[in-house]
Amino acid sequence: MGTWLRTGAIALALTALGAPALAAAPDKGEKAEAVARAKVAPEMLALQKSLHTQTGDVRIAEAKAVLHLGENYYFIPADEAKRVLTEAWRNPPDAVANVLGMVMPKGATLYDSPWGAVITYQDTGHISDADAAGQDYEKVLREMQSGEEAQNQARKSAGYPTMRLVGWAQAPSYDSKSHSLIWAKELANEGDPVHGLNYDVRLLGRTGVLSLNMVSDMSVLGDIRGAAASFGRSVTFEPGAAYADYDASTDKTAEYGLAGLVAGGTAVAVAQKVGLFAVIAKFGKLIFVGLFAAFAALAGLVRRMFGAKEEKDVI
Repeated sequence: MGTWLRTGAIALALTALGAPALAAAPDKGEKAEAVARAKVAPEMLALQKSLHTQTGDVRIAEAKAVLHLGENYYFIPADEAKRVLTEAWRNPPDAVANVLGMVMPKGATLYDSPWGAVITYQDTGHISDADAAGQDYEKVLREMQSGEEAQNQARKSAGYPTMRLVGWAQAPSYDSKSHSLIWAKELANEGDPVHGLNYDVRLLGRTGVLSLNMVSDMSVLGDIRGAAASFGRSVTFEPGAAYADYDASTDKTAEYGLAGLVAGGTAVAVAQKVGLFAVIAKFGKLIFVGLFAAFAALAGLVRRMFGAKEEKDVI
């Protein structure tokens, strides 16, 4: 892929408010007052009202998995999630083609939530966790940062502000029991005094990866960290689709491991038009998830870090 998706300027009928507390939903009076202060556009209110949200257990058919959300979060089905991303958060329609739904915190709405978790599924092949304890994620970070100059030149040419990967907001960690990989990147966006936050939760299945991508800014790091940990424990794959059901004799196998998933996650998303969402992190501030200009960047990065397929150090 050699092009970027561009949203252009966004003008929403929203004014900046303080971030709502995620610990508890505001009462009806507080919510009404907040809406009045925000001067939310009528179409936003209508879209929120039209959503068929779900709590409890939610099946993601494409991944053969179930999200156990309980009552602390709610799910927005795929078609409606795409409307939120395009109509409310002004993303181009072709950028949301693979979206399977969204999750938001209880009590939050599409116009005041500090974050929304976008759900996708990638048919990566089975990703081995055999070397989970030996992954060098600091090397991954350095390699990702080393390509920033070229990436930012491409961003400038395409009309995007530059972006710098400051470091890990949460270093990658893998839970071998739930087969979940969680990490977060702190991003410095040109012209924005508040650093961006890109939280990734990956749940490994038999031959693919269920992804919950949470985009916001560093001011709500603590709240999102708790939600990400909850998501990491809240997914179960259906019988036959779980990580332990992998059959090496018949199933597709990924050519990279956990470090490769972290290194290539953003680039794969850009290449597949999965993760390039110009998401409104907090009331109008844009954070672009894509860090790489093209799929070629991913291929070069993975080859440089882990060697060609035939080399001995392939992950």
